[in-house]
Amino acid sequence: MIKKFIQRVFGGAKKGDAPAAGKKSKTASVTSAGKWRIYAKAEHGIHRDDLSDAAITVCEGLQKAGYKAFVVGGAVRDLLLSRHPKDFDVATSATPEQVRSVFRRARIIGRRFRLVHVMFRDETIEVSTFRSAHPDVEADADSGAENNRARADEHGRLLRDNVFGNQEEDAIRRDFTMNALFYDPSSEEVWDYVNGVADIQKKRVVMIGDPEARYREDPVRMLRASRLASKLEFVIDPATEKPIATLAPLLDNVPTARIFDEMLKLLFSGHALAGLEKLRRLGLHLGMLPVLDKLFDDPLTSPFVTLALERTDQRIREEKGVSPPFLFAALFWHPMMTRWRTIEANGMRPLQAMHQAMDDVLDEQRKSLAIPRRLDPLIKELWLAQPRFLQRSAGKAFRNLTHPRFRASYDFYALRAEAGDADLEIAQWWEKFQFADEATQQSMLLPDDEPKKSNRRRRKKKPGAGAAAEDLPANHAATDPVNS
Repeated sequence: MIKKFIQRVFGGAKKGDAPAAGKKSKTASVTSAGKWRIYAKAEHGIHRDDLSDAAITVCEGLQKAGYKAFVVGGAVRDLLLSRHPKDFDVATSATPEQVRSVFRRARIIGRRFRLVHVMFRDETIEVSTFRSAHPDVEADADSGAENNRARADEHGRLLRDNVFGNQEEDAIRRDFTMNALFYDPSSEEVWDYVNGVADIQKKRVVMIGDPEARYREDPVRMLRASRLASKLEFVIDPATEKPIATLAPLLDNVPTARIFDEMLKLLFSGHALAGLEKLRRLGLHLGMLPVLDKLFDDPLTSPFVTLALERTDQRIREEKGVSPPFLFAALFWHPMMTRWRTIEANGMRPLQAMHQAMDDVLDEQRKSLAIPRRLDPLIKELWLAQPRFLQRSAGKAFRNLTHPRFRASYDFYALRAEAGDADLEIAQWWEKFQFADEATQQSMLLPDDEPKKSNRRRRKKKPGAGAAAEDLPANHAATDPVNS
């Protein structure tokens, strides 16, 4: 049945021929110019040396074993744009078992659609078998192909995507034309079935097939279109953008873990601020990351969060390390502070109220964004450390300076100060204090504001709570962004 489908779409054409006349299938319409072609090295400009040795080894290993194998997807797109890909994926005609038989250090992963990870010393290449463009394939009662049909929920979202196919079908079933290109390291050719090279040259994000149907199959494609347009400084093709406003609510039906993965890619793309602005313009942010509802409008929250995003983008462009807990702590700082004030106003003690506020805010965000709980302690440490910078007496200043997370906590405070969210003079004091010699440090210390310790036996504190409790200032309102 699949062969009949391919013949119906392409009319049995050879390379470069147009699909059969008069056939108006959704899939056929993606070949905008009516042709597909192979680009030689002189035309596309990609150099084999731009690929990793591991990617070349995998492709050539599979080809020597008698299979087709290409570097595929985002890596080819980035190479055409003279960007350095972060990783390389390979698509092949070999089944997962056949791939594993070619490489000694390979393992099959996944249940929905099996992939193979071929492992090298410092790199892992993900290998996928060509998939079928099966959403347009009807069940064949004679062949019993019912089990190979796509499974979708009531919204049209695909629940199954595990049908093997050939190279043409694999190109057609991908999301955007820019991501459906194949590069052969052996011949140094780019294979283009969907006019992807031309769309890259025109800086357009173009959906393969009918955009509304493709978004219903997988609503995350709406987020991906927005992210790619921001990251690459492309425009979204009008036909690709048009259904987004209507279909945005479909994201409510997507598992929060998938939303989190896509948001991580956006936040650490090097164009996070532009990406979030585009999400907002397209109406894709509502409910997904509630803090974005006020990000660009609230004069209290906007300066700090905007600066945090700008600095994250800058570090990524400079190829410096970035910390997801740090950025999430910045995004959720003001919601946590607001919640803290509310809880304390209801009579709860300051430290207890702060811990409750931290839990409440992170749990609320987790309803729409599956932030891993393993990040919670790191986010909370940054928050809990902020009041300690108000304490500059001998005992507390040196204790803070020797804390394992001091540098990250200080960077967070300094960022707040730069945004007008904390006391700039205090940030400057700590910048000087941490690098000063011992004599200078002693001269900088403020009088000890701690009360004399009583001889009475003190009640044992819970592990990890003591330092935070002692470091909270007597009037913790001084840590409030409004008053600091």
